[in-house]
Amino acid sequence: MKLPNSLLLVVVATCLACGAATQRLSADERASDPAYVEFFEEKVRPLLAVRCHECHGPDEQKGGLRLDSRAGVLAGGDTGAAIVPGEPDESLLVDAIRYGDTYQMPPKSRLPDEEVATLVEWIRLGAPWGHDVPAAGQGSGSADFDLQKRAQHWCFQPIQHVAPPEPRALDWIRTPVDRFILARLEAAGLRPALPADKRALVRRVTFDLIGLPPTPAEIAAFLADDDPAAYARLVDRLLASPRYGERWARHWLDLVRFAETYGHEFDFDIPNAYRYRDYVIRALNDDVPYDQFVLEHVAGDLLPHPRRNRDDGTNQSIIATGCFLFGEGLHSPVDVRQDEADRMDNQIDVLAKTFLGLTVSCARCHDHKFDAISTKDYYALAGYLQSSRYQQAYIDPPEQLADPLAALETLHAERQAALVADVGQAAAASLTQLSATLLADAETTGDAWQKYLNEAARNAADHPLHAWAVLANQPDADATESFSQRRDQLAAQWAAQFDESPSTPFVAFDGADFGEWTATGAAFGDRPARAGEA
Repeated sequence: MKLPNSLLLVVVATCLACGAATQRLSADERASDPAYVEFFEEKVRPLLAVRCHECHGPDEQKGGLRLDSRAGVLAGGDTGAAIVPGEPDESLLVDAIRYGDTYQMPPKSRLPDEEVATLVEWIRLGAPWGHDVPAAGQGSGSADFDLQKRAQHWCFQPIQHVAPPEPRALDWIRTPVDRFILARLEAAGLRPALPADKRALVRRVTFDLIGLPPTPAEIAAFLADDDPAAYARLVDRLLASPRYGERWARHWLDLVRFAETYGHEFDFDIPNAYRYRDYVIRALNDDVPYDQFVLEHVAGDLLPHPRRNRDDGTNQSIIATGCFLFGEGLHSPVDVRQDEADRMDNQIDVLAKTFLGLTVSCARCHDHKFDAISTKDYYALAGYLQSSRYQQAYIDPPEQLADPLAALETLHAERQAALVADVGQAAAASLTQLSATLLADAETTGDAWQKYLNEAARNAADHPLHAWAVLANQPDADATESFSQRRDQLAAQWAAQFDESPSTPFVAFDGADFGEWTATGAAFGDRPARAGEA
């Protein structure tokens, strides 16, 4: 898409302005900025831990250099400071990872280009750093971890009844919330703004609730309505508009980093991403309670009675779990385990920030410096996410497919009966031909064939004719022993042989249901198939 020149100029000016704003921050200011600290915790600290700490960490400091604390990085080693915050091209560390003239680090092999770029960007930002993990012998993070911090954190405060304050200008107050607003204004020596006129009011509330301007007809109708309840009716009409969910869903979609592609190099499409977007819009328009909304996001695939779309009966609850799959997806990661860990970290970060208001991802590398979250908590949560998997969910209403499935069941039963009859006839014909052939061979070879069956085939369980030899009505067989008894003995023999096998099945579907496994849709039925079932 080609941008018009005027819009292109605006985009360029905006980018330049953002760059200028970044430059106005000093290196020290950028080093303490929360956004840059988060970049360090997510990208840089894990990289340093994996690539550098073996030789420049708490256990060993080759060349006197230690890279597990900001003070150690700034102090440097035997040859001076490792970095110059804000100046990557003047930093010895950057020269080393670029395999410059002085050092080549890591010595065994060069870092991938993207990791070099990450460290260069970190230094350019002023080398931001999060919480320093205590070194060995100085007390672990767990020993110093204080769960009492929970008592001071706003997120863990219990809901309390707060009496509204008593401001002076009581004639301005219309709702209890106004008391809080007015009290703060008065404390700051300010007075409320004058009430908006009806034209401004209809424009403001329409923009706020549906994100669109009111039409001229809507403005005229509101201006002509002198009923005191006119404003309430206006608000109700806007809340009932489908545009309401579309306008406010955008904010929620930002929280769960909604996108329709995976990003990265080839930017693959995310299958059915639009279904999650539409789910959020419908949930807002249908006034789904927030606790139900959260439950569907966290465990919508496990609900025994999922919420269904009132129009088409589709399973809405399971669609909500798609929020975990909107992170960036690499098409061919160099380190598959690292990629898996990064994806789970992204899921934990979104889950915690969206539903808890906490930055749990900081605990990936250390006990949280501010929130009462330990590394143990982080990896316990990561374990749940690692045990889950991606799937395209079955959302169709069961009742919609009831009649077609019943017809298929009837057709299957008819085909099964016909198949058994046809196979039986074919098997009988084949056995008759086989018996005739074997008997003809027996007349030709005489006792040699009988001896072969009695010794070779009858005594070797893995012989292809073993079952035939055992089940045949041989002269030396016990006359009181029926065919069915010999068959059952043979089956027990084989069962015992298989039971003694050293192999261990991953799962045995021999019960009345699927146990702890989940079958999606009707394709697998309501129980495992039995031997002989088609």
